[in-house]
Amino acid sequence: MITALLSLALLTGPVVATSAGPIVGTQETDGSVAFRGVPYAQPPIGSLRWMPPQPIRWTDPRPATTPGRACPQSDYGSWNRHDAQTGVEDCLTLELRTPSLHPDHPLPVMVWIHGGGNRGGSGVGAIASDLVSHDIVLVDFNYRLGALGFLSHPALSAEAPTHGSGNYGLMDQQAALRWVQANIARFGGDPTQVTIFGESAGAQDVGLQLLIPSSRGLFARAIAESGTPAFGVPSRSLGQAETLGERLVRLAGAPPGADAAALRRLPVAALLEAADTVHEPSLGDDSFLWLQITADGMLLPASPERLLATNRNPAPLIIGTNAQEFTTADIRGDARGVIRQRFGRDAPMVLAHYAITPIGPVPDAQTLRLATDLVFRCPAEVAARDRGANGQTTWVYRFDHQGADGRPAVHGSEIDSVLRKGTGGASAMQDHWLAFARTGAPEAPGLLAWPRFRADKRAVMQFGQAAAAVRVEADPICPLTHMP
Repeated sequence: MITALLSLALLTGPVVATSAGPIVGTQETDGSVAFRGVPYAQPPIGSLRWMPPQPIRWTDPRPATTPGRACPQSDYGSWNRHDAQTGVEDCLTLELRTPSLHPDHPLPVMVWIHGGGNRGGSGVGAIASDLVSHDIVLVDFNYRLGALGFLSHPALSAEAPTHGSGNYGLMDQQAALRWVQANIARFGGDPTQVTIFGESAGAQDVGLQLLIPSSRGLFARAIAESGTPAFGVPSRSLGQAETLGERLVRLAGAPPGADAAALRRLPVAALLEAADTVHEPSLGDDSFLWLQITADGMLLPASPERLLATNRNPAPLIIGTNAQEFTTADIRGDARGVIRQRFGRDAPMVLAHYAITPIGPVPDAQTLRLATDLVFRCPAEVAARDRGANGQTTWVYRFDHQGADGRPAVHGSEIDSVLRKGTGGASAMQDHWLAFARTGAPEAPGLLAWPRFRADKRAVMQFGQAAAAVRVEADPICPLTHMP
C-alpha cells in the first residue's frame, strides 16, 4: 500500500483503475484525456513467442504517457520506416483518448485496426484524430505482425492444446477488444456501442473478426476500408501454412526437426529476413504473404468464403474501396493470364470490358483498373452480397476524392478524411462514420440518404471530388466474381 501511494505521488495526471491495474494518463490541451502505451497482454517474448496473448497484471500505478513501440517489422519504405527502426517484441499496447472520464452518458467507442499488409505499421498516433471532439472514445493498438504474428509450424501446433498454430495477430486483436469490453466504461465509453474500423490489412482483419465465432460480442459495428476477409486470394489450410512455416524457419537458420524451443531462440532479424525472402508459389504477389489468411480450423474454422455463407454475426458493416488502389505483381506481369484464370469462358468479355487487346503491352491504366476491381472493389461487393443473403446489413462506398495536391484517390487516401474532416465530396465521410458509430446506420439529419447494398440494386455511396452522390453499379464484372 505504501509503495503504491508513493508511486502515485510521483505521478501527476488522471488515474483510472483498469482490470489489469491503475494507469496514469495526461490531460490534453483540448480538455480530452489520453492514455498511451497501455499493455493489454503480457509481452510475447521468450516462451510466450508464438503463444496466444496472456493476461497481464500490475499493482502500482503505471504511467501511460508515452506511446508503445511498434511490433518487429522490416523496412518497406517511408510509410513504416520509423516503426521498423524502433519495433520490439514487447509491443502489445494500446492507446486511448476520451472526451471525458465522466460524461453525462456513456459515449460511442471506435477502435482502429491499422493496416500494413499484416507485416508492417502500427496503431500509434491514431488517437490524435478529431473524432474525439465529436464525443467519441477512440482506441488504437498494436498486434503481432509477419512471421511473429502469423507463422504456423508443426512444432508449434504439436504443443498447442488446439493442435494448431498461427493467427496470433488476430488473437492479439481479440485480446485488445476484450480489454475494451472490460474497461471502456471506466473511460466514459459504452461497451455495447463499440465500432471496429480499419484500412487495408486492418480492414481484412475487421472482416475476419466479423467471421471468427469467438469474436462475436466483442464489438457491435464494423467498417472495412480497402480490404476484405480474403483480400482477393484463397486462404491456406493449416497443413499448407505449416509447410510454409517449415520453409521459412529453415531460411531463418533453424535446423531440420527443430522443436518449439529452438524456434523461439531464432533472432528476430533472421525471421524478418526469411519472411521477406520466402516465396509462396500460390500467390501472385509475395507482399501478400501475410494477407493470405490461414483457415486453421480453430480460430477460423473454415475459409472466409464458407464462413461468409454461414456467418450470422448481426453487426452491421460499412465496406468500400478507393478509385485507384494499387496494381499487384501478377496483374502487372500478366493481366491477360489473370483474367483467363479468374473468369474462364467469360474471359473474352472481361478483356473487352477493360479494353485489353489480344497482344501487346497492357497499359498501366488498365492494369490499375483491373487490380482495383479484382483485389478490392469486387471482393467488397461480394462480401456485401453474401452478407445480404444472410439478412445482414451492409453499406458500400467508393472514395474518389483527389487530394489538394491533385493526387488521385489511391490506397489509403481516405484515411485522412475519416480521421479528420475532409473537403469537397469527402467532407461528409467522417459524418457518416460518426452516425454509424452512434446508431448502427450511416444516417443522420442533413446527410445524404445512403441505401443499403443489395444484389439486385448495387447501391454505392461515392465520395467524389465536389460532392457525395449515390450511384447504382451496373458493370458485369463483380457479379461474376466470388470470395476466394
